[in-house]
Amino acid sequence: MPLYILKRFIMMIVTVLIIATLTFVLMRAIPGSPFDEERTSNPTIQANLEKFYKLDQPMPIQYLNYLKSIVTFDYGPSIKKPNESVNTLLARGFPISFELGMATIIVAVISGIILGTFAALRHNGIIDYGAMTFAVVGISIPNFVLATLLIQQVAVNWHILPPATWSSPKHMILPVIALATGPTAIIARLTRASMLEVLTQDYIKMARAKGLTPFRIVARHALRNALMPVVTIMGTMLAGILTGTFVIEKIFAIPGMGKYFVESINNRDYPVIMGSTVFYSAFLVFMLFLVDIVYGFLDPRIKLHKKEGEV
Repeated sequence: MPLYILKRFIMMIVTVLIIATLTFVLMRAIPGSPFDEERTSNPTIQANLEKFYKLDQPMPIQYLNYLKSIVTFDYGPSIKKPNESVNTLLARGFPISFELGMATIIVAVISGIILGTFAALRHNGIIDYGAMTFAVVGISIPNFVLATLLIQQVAVNWHILPPATWSSPKHMILPVIALATGPTAIIARLTRASMLEVLTQDYIKMARAKGLTPFRIVARHALRNALMPVVTIMGTMLAGILTGTFVIEKIFAIPGMGKYFVESINNRDYPVIMGSTVFYSAFLVFMLFLVDIVYGFLDPRIKLHKKEGEV
């Protein structure tokens, strides 16, 4: 197990380094400068600004400074908001984005597992057909379309919930629904298919023969193995949810990292773009790393050491 964790950790570091390098190269490859839209076109002022932000140095030096900022977690000041550092923007926006993402994941996982389990237990029944209809619709509708529909109907027409901002628990409901519907549908379909397969296994038949209650059979024997496909996709699903919050935050006017990230792209604010990209990439890669570890613990049949078998 330690060797497996070390291998995954090294892969995580390499992945973050590759993402950081690609981000730096792509940002520098775009023609122009962050100061092209300044009110003054005085070359001296622009030169002083580039010197202040160290954009006048050779590209290799800029790249080394960039790597240093990643290691020290000090991304410097924002170009368009010189009174605020990138670290300050991250500290202000990330907790809100994280709260929205975690609430979405919790709702999606719990709802999807319950829906998929009941659909499997009531196979070819009304619950099964209803759950799978919801799954098809949930997967088909993009979250930004669903978000617009929710605002129009629930907030504007029916006045049930507030349409925007992030100041109370009520403001979380619509964005969480918009983000969680798609993942809930995917988890429900996976859980149903996996549960149907598990329920036909010999050890389930043996548990029934011993007289165990249906609840105990499902909770203690079937569900754990049925959730393996769900755990497998949790890493990529987590990445999709946390990055998808950028669009939803913009629609619902949520003051998370999506707001600063979109503004930084429009303004070509290099420190904010690169800092937020690397920060989110590192966070998501770390979560994938945790999913790999959890997957190994959940399924003891997986060989984690090279001597026992290649992963």
